[in-house]
Amino acid sequence: PGPCAIIPALTASGLPTDRFFFEGFLSHKNSTRLNRLTDLKNFPHTMVFYDSPFRFQKSLAAMLTVFGDRRACLAREITKKFEEYIRGSISEILKKIEGRTIKGEIVLVVAGTAHAGDQTAEYMPPPEESEDTE
Repeated sequence: PGPCAIIPALTASGLPTDRFFFEGFLSHKNSTRLNRLTDLKNFPHTMVFYDSPFRFQKSLAAMLTVFGDRRACLAREITKKFEEYIRGSISEILKKIEGRTIKGEIVLVVAGTAHAGDQTAEYMPPPEESEDTE
């Protein structure tokens, strides 16, 4: 979905959706990226970032350093054949993608301070559809 990838990524992340902040792309410059993440460190609500397949691992590593090991979701190729959601703590996501080649558009969804370590923020699949016979 390109520019509107934020909504399906946020919805499928399993993180709180009642309030969120869309940052867009972080700087490709390490010091600028770290400074911006430091500015966002104490933000209480879910944060959403766009990233490139060439830089997202550096972004996640910087988030781990600045934010700590918060709940997060890496969403990629939304609405496409290889759509994928990788959920867990930032360190768990980094482990899950280690050695993999990740392609396509990347959306990173990260818990704000209000839900940083909230294990209940893990994704819960929607309930199965019931067939009403009324």
